[in-house]
Amino acid sequence: MRTTFIATGDSFITRRIPDKGYSGFEDLKTLIEKHDVRFTNLEMTFHDDEAFPAAASGGTWAVSEPAMLDDMKRYGFNLFNTANNHSGDFGQLGVLATIRHLKERNMVFAGTGATLQEASKACYLETPQARVALIGATSNLDPAAIAGGQGFRMKGRPGLNPLRYKTIYHVDRETFEIVYRMAKLLHINDYQELTIELGYAAPLPKNIACFGTYRFVLDSQNFVETIPDPIDEERILDEIQEAKRQADIVLFSLHTHEMVGKDFFSIPEFISTISHKAIDAGASVVIGHGPHMLRGVEAYHGGVIFHSLGNFLFQTETIASQPYDAFVKMHLSQDTRVGEYMDNRSKNGTVGYPVMPDIWNAFAASWTLENGELQNVKLYPIELGQHSSRAQRGWPRLSGSNETLEKIRLLSEKLGTKIKIENGIGTVELK
Repeated sequence: MRTTFIATGDSFITRRIPDKGYSGFEDLKTLIEKHDVRFTNLEMTFHDDEAFPAAASGGTWAVSEPAMLDDMKRYGFNLFNTANNHSGDFGQLGVLATIRHLKERNMVFAGTGATLQEASKACYLETPQARVALIGATSNLDPAAIAGGQGFRMKGRPGLNPLRYKTIYHVDRETFEIVYRMAKLLHINDYQELTIELGYAAPLPKNIACFGTYRFVLDSQNFVETIPDPIDEERILDEIQEAKRQADIVLFSLHTHEMVGKDFFSIPEFISTISHKAIDAGASVVIGHGPHMLRGVEAYHGGVIFHSLGNFLFQTETIASQPYDAFVKMHLSQDTRVGEYMDNRSKNGTVGYPVMPDIWNAFAASWTLENGELQNVKLYPIELGQHSSRAQRGWPRLSGSNETLEKIRLLSEKLGTKIKIENGIGTVELK
């Protein structure tokens, strides 16, 4: 049994592909279509104003006309993740409208649903040699976008499959006392302390100091620990185990924007934890995306983790419209046009994503699974035209860039994984 795979990162599409394609389109399409399983993350909602903009967004309120789903299929993709920080940009109606338009096109997807049970479960893609399962989740989200479970007495809530996490601040004695004194001085914890005094909450252990919602644990040194939320972790791993019973191959797609400090290329502890556990639970590959930057590749226990593939399509600047809230947030009048809004956000292209080279270089990853064994993990660098005009920036092309591959190699080396670079393609050395 031999099955081939290719995966790309974030697809934020706001422009139709020209009828005859664009320079580099056919080469990329040909590469994608050589594989049995062809994955991308849909970093959008798709509907025709069938929903209301949510009070908060994933940064830009992400919506494109449903016909752009047909353009995603033109690349050859046949498997999609829909759980990300933009899933809830247009509320529950936006989730349901996107699902409807996906199903009308027989597109196989995971990560969102009419209930938490639907959003959490695997989707299945039938290929000539194997049945392939995909579970999709996101750690970067607005709480209002989380799907609700179907109960006995009340129906569930449309939304996404969440991977929440807990942050624990370990501090030394000096820092612990500073936190305690500041909270007292500023009356930050008064309500919490009152609930304890009235008997509605248990007293805190003496080794814990609170500063509002932040908790600090007394330790011998200062460091930050992050752990997956136990409820979300258990649900995700249970779905992976169930998918392993029902499919030949299981993939786990994880969208995350979190980092360590301000380092875009870093991998938070909770992401490593859930990724390792996903492989141990039965996933062959973890497909990471979200930070819009490259992150390392990690060979682990016979599987592989792509911590971030970067962007595939990135056309945020040419989105058709934005809601009232977007202009209020930027202190702009309501008659501001979207192009002017984008000029304001990037200070006429001098700050932010337009001037960050790493946003515009990514890679597609391909691999083979033969009789359960992972083989031939290849990395194909992609560039998205950073220096093109706004109207052209964001289209993906194969670049063969050794510079991009070298960056991936160095990031992967930190994870104990070696990558060989030859003829503009990277090859991962599996353990």
